[in-house]
Amino acid sequence: MTTNGVPLETVPHWIAGAPVGSAAGTKSEIVDPATGHAMRTVELGGAEIVDQAVAAARSAAQGWASTPTPVRATVLLAFRSLLLEHAEELASIITAEQGKTLADARGEVARSVEAVEVAASAVQQLKGEFAEQVSRGVDTYSFRQPLGVCVGITPFNFPVMVPVSMFAAAIACGNAFVLKPSEKVPSASVRLAQLFAEAGLPHGVFNVVHGGVDAVNALIDHPDVAAVSFVGSTPVAREIYRRAAEVGKKVQALGGANNHLVVMPDADLDAAADALVSAAYGAAGQRCMAVTVAVVVGDIADQLVAKTADRAEAFRTGPGDAESSDMGPLISETATERVRSALDAAAGQGATVVVDGRKNTDQGAGYFIGPSLVDHVRIDSDLYRDEIFGPILSVVRVDDLEQALRVVNAGPYGNGASIFTTSGVAGRRFAHDVQVGSVGINVPIPVPISWFGFGGWGDSRFGDDGLNYDAYRFYTKAKVITQRWTEPRQGVAPNFVAAGSQ
Repeated sequence: MTTNGVPLETVPHWIAGAPVGSAAGTKSEIVDPATGHAMRTVELGGAEIVDQAVAAARSAAQGWASTPTPVRATVLLAFRSLLLEHAEELASIITAEQGKTLADARGEVARSVEAVEVAASAVQQLKGEFAEQVSRGVDTYSFRQPLGVCVGITPFNFPVMVPVSMFAAAIACGNAFVLKPSEKVPSASVRLAQLFAEAGLPHGVFNVVHGGVDAVNALIDHPDVAAVSFVGSTPVAREIYRRAAEVGKKVQALGGANNHLVVMPDADLDAAADALVSAAYGAAGQRCMAVTVAVVVGDIADQLVAKTADRAEAFRTGPGDAESSDMGPLISETATERVRSALDAAAGQGATVVVDGRKNTDQGAGYFIGPSLVDHVRIDSDLYRDEIFGPILSVVRVDDLEQALRVVNAGPYGNGASIFTTSGVAGRRFAHDVQVGSVGINVPIPVPISWFGFGGWGDSRFGDDGLNYDAYRFYTKAKVITQRWTEPRQGVAPNFVAAGSQ
């Protein structure tokens, strides 16, 4: 593939510590969402390249599992240092392929560094338990062991943070890893692999393959893959969970969201309006924890809508690498059409388009659409029920906190929800009764730091364990040993007896 007759650079697979091309030679264009033009290509593979990557991971897994945990931590800390050293380079790669602003991309890299810091503390996370004298001369203890080969299938919206949150924990636990990033944003994953190799990670412990559905299915079905981690839409998460679980693999599959921010009458309305536009329009709304619905309680709705509209209209949309931009483009023309269609349908279902992002698209051939604010949204409307994954903030008006909680809890998703209030009573009630995995109180995007677990409820997560701190249980299996060291014979004891009775 060429641009103006000049061959485009090709992003390769990364297997066993080296770049690898696909035997079939299939490639896909990587499009700059700010211009709509192809800037490079990516190798696409299927079952053959997956077999090669899994074989490399399987070969490396046993040696890495037997590597002392403190030695693994040393490699992770070296990787952390390289992430810091190359933070601006990684942010630029994110912005070029994903479209988010450089400031947002820098924040993503910073969160990735945090995830590696937690992974480097795996000695603490993986400690077992010991119970002495559970019976006469008998002790019981437990420890956790790695699974072997683990797989990560990651989305376009966080090309660094989501993959790192998976593979750093898995590798810290002693596993080998195969990453299948979104083919829309593949370059960061290969750069991460290069940096990890530079940090001293043995070849084959971390591998990257690119591809579409064929590659995903080959990874899920591969008999040497023990665990599958996924982040993406709910329909795909549900299918991956079903398919991988049916063949006996551990699965964590994080799906979609429809996140609410409840604004109480006693809230600081300026702070709430600032939070709403930041959480709804940052990264063009392409975050699983973006606020999509403002649930406004009582008679403050008109004031809050006006304040939010002022801020939304002042939000500057442009290329992510322009320092003046508050929001970059969406990932594709399909994504922009989805937003336009949602706004087209909103008025016909009783809503009022207060700020219309369709009018803010004068950015050339890029995939731009401006912030949109829609008031009087009904909870039975398509705009409310669908995951738009774009810069639309819907406003639902309610009478009291009780009604607000019913609105939030009635939906199928349970990723995150926030409340803005000055009342400790309201904040505590909301935190206790809301049915989501991550809760914010006067915090618009309640993504916890990596020392806590992360993952939604309901249709936002399939599987018991989430990311961050929870991942250490997911990427290991428990073993419990009951031992007796005695020299004299104990005789025959055919009966099952309670602990402590012998």
